[in-house]
Amino acid sequence: MTEAEAFAVLSSQAYIDGVAVRETRALVADLCRQFYTLGWVSGTGGSITIRVHDDAIPKAHQLIVMSPSGVQKERMVADDMYVLSGDGDFLSVPATKPYPNKPPKCSDCAPLFMKAYQMRNAGAVIHSHGMESCLVTMINPLSKEFRITHMEMIKGIQGHGYFDELVIPIIENTAHERELTKSLSEAISAYPKAAAVLVQNHGIYVWGDSWISAKTQAECYHYLFEAAIKLHQLGIDWASPSHGLINNNANKMGINLGTSDISEKAGLANGSQAPEKLRKCIVLDIEGTTTPISFVTEVLFPYAHDNVRKHLMSTYDSEETQDDIKLLRAQVLDDLDKGVPGYVPILPYGAGKEQVIDCVVTNVEEMIKADRKLTALKQLQGHIWRTGFENKQLQGVLFDDVPDALKRWHRNGIKVYIYSSGSREAQRLLFGHSEHGDLRKYLCGFFDTTTGNKRETRSYFEISQSVGVDAPSQILFITDVYQEAVAAKAAGLDVIISVRPGNAPLPDCHGFETVTSFADI
Repeated sequence: MTEAEAFAVLSSQAYIDGVAVRETRALVADLCRQFYTLGWVSGTGGSITIRVHDDAIPKAHQLIVMSPSGVQKERMVADDMYVLSGDGDFLSVPATKPYPNKPPKCSDCAPLFMKAYQMRNAGAVIHSHGMESCLVTMINPLSKEFRITHMEMIKGIQGHGYFDELVIPIIENTAHERELTKSLSEAISAYPKAAAVLVQNHGIYVWGDSWISAKTQAECYHYLFEAAIKLHQLGIDWASPSHGLINNNANKMGINLGTSDISEKAGLANGSQAPEKLRKCIVLDIEGTTTPISFVTEVLFPYAHDNVRKHLMSTYDSEETQDDIKLLRAQVLDDLDKGVPGYVPILPYGAGKEQVIDCVVTNVEEMIKADRKLTALKQLQGHIWRTGFENKQLQGVLFDDVPDALKRWHRNGIKVYIYSSGSREAQRLLFGHSEHGDLRKYLCGFFDTTTGNKRETRSYFEISQSVGVDAPSQILFITDVYQEAVAAKAAGLDVIISVRPGNAPLPDCHGFETVTSFADI
């Protein structure tokens, strides 16, 4: 179906009056009534919009159902809804009702909703006036972000896990809703991983790829806002992994936790002080930086190599392992298309368990031998290592200065992240089962190759957008790899190279500050 044919079908009265549109109208009305009981859309405020799902129509061209403005949400019915084209043109307008009802008017949020549809390919958008979404922006009126970490409900936000830091941009309120369009658009662009934007003293916009995703995330956001408000009342810092008291040592040092005012003076090895640098975050590499290269090459890699067949045999029918094999199969197909030697096609699931496993093992052994930094390989290795760590056959090894540094940075309000070619699960395992105990409480999040190649500048730009800094220079990246240092510096990050026993030599005149111990940072 061409675009012209699709538009002709979608704009026809028969389609607008059809089952798919009618059901979506009814769904919006039902959700409005439900959200009214939650206090999200009281006083005719707030709004909801949903795409009309149709597998035969490209998502960008699917019709949009939108709730009206100035109508009591708990009394809404399907006929009150507006129907718009994918470009925002009105195709169906509700009939005028007798006094005291106002003349029909589409939601004032319409232009903001369209930005979420156009910029994020959303399937639904919710605008809530829930009190917690308003109050949470007032705790620190100068903050341009809401940040929270180590809370279970963060897992309900797409692309986030328990250990991740959730960052939501906050934009200034305006007298009229439509005047927010520009600032909301800028926030969506500046925070590519965010699925919501808060409006100061107003409420929140939440979107998802379907109405279920948007609703689920809206519920999680409101829970987290309410939790932050209650924690603030108790004097507890919701933005740090340990959730310690706000009036702790860092606060006594003039550091305001949970805000954007954290700074750190970088100490030099000779005991003097460098010029003050505004460092909000530290991002750490693992191999050769926090952990000896020998532990990775002589312990972790051999363990994965020796146990890959056993792991696949025992977990073959699990959804997780089938996902691992699917990812490896796609990687191998790409390698074969490019003529990369040493790989064999991975047979489909129906070919038989042992035959498929033989193919996987052959390819995995070749990938490990070539030390390839592939997401497919790292994901499987992480699942194999999980068994080893849980069975106490493996224990994470760190340089002796690392645990003290993590505690010190945490105490001083600096947020610490990990960026490694190993999977995020493997990173959590190493720090969660280390010889120094569980150190994950000192870490705010984990990045792996799903963020991007560690030698590409755009990967570090992506990280700077995710951790919620005002400028990339507020992030210190520590690595032992020169090429990674160059890429991070090109993205504007502050960079220090870690010089550890067993690390590869650096180029002459490399131009980067170096340290042999985190005690010097």
